[in-house]
Amino acid sequence: MIIRVGHLYPEYLNIYADRGNIAVFTRRAAARGHELRVDPVTLDTPLEPGSHDLLYVGGGQDREQAMIAPDLAARGDTMRAAVEGGAALLAVCGGYQLLGRGYRGRDGSWLEGAGLFPHETLAGETRMIGDVLLESTLDEAPGRTIAGFENHAGRTVLDPGAKPVGRVVAGYGNDGASGFEGCRVGRAVGTYLHGPLLPRNPWLADLLLSWAVAHATGGDPEALAPLPDELEEAAHAVAAARARSRGGKPA
Repeated sequence: MIIRVGHLYPEYLNIYADRGNIAVFTRRAAARGHELRVDPVTLDTPLEPGSHDLLYVGGGQDREQAMIAPDLAARGDTMRAAVEGGAALLAVCGGYQLLGRGYRGRDGSWLEGAGLFPHETLAGETRMIGDVLLESTLDEAPGRTIAGFENHAGRTVLDPGAKPVGRVVAGYGNDGASGFEGCRVGRAVGTYLHGPLLPRNPWLADLLLSWAVAHATGGDPEALAPLPDELEEAAHAVAAARARSRGGKPA
């Protein structure tokens, strides 16, 4: 099977090894006999709903985020239609912020977002940096742990009733105060966790891949065949231990 992936702005949103998430998707798809076909989607590249089974948006510096933000905001209807049509999506840090309604700078300026996730982000005075450990609140994996690394000054505030990705065990999360991290809409997952995220959380990679396969086949998501993940589990354990040693640190 060919799994079609749209990688948005790879030349701009690529810090903290976020490209490694695509490498994980590629390897884990190939291990099940599938081919990952990755299309770079950059400024002014057409993007049609239904053209991809999985969309990916990485993180970037403030300058690069401001550069691509108008183009991404203009794709809001297309992105929402893709997710409503069953496509999977993973957005990390800057991509997560810009897929909300927008970003309010310290000077009061407003950077329009794509409006996929029900949240807004406000610029903070200090950065929230370090290893993070979450307890998953995803319906498909309640209580599983997610380990990663955060580095953001923005405080992302979810709308009432919005679904987070996890509860913060250690670290800051969305805003350093709510105790939640990330946001989930349909088969779309947004998170601040870099590192990259997926090498240390292979079950999350497989969940997203299962959604992409379901979109490609027009069927319901089914669990993928397990893989030998001893190295991945060891990496998760190391990251989780670092986060626990850090403890919870409110902003």
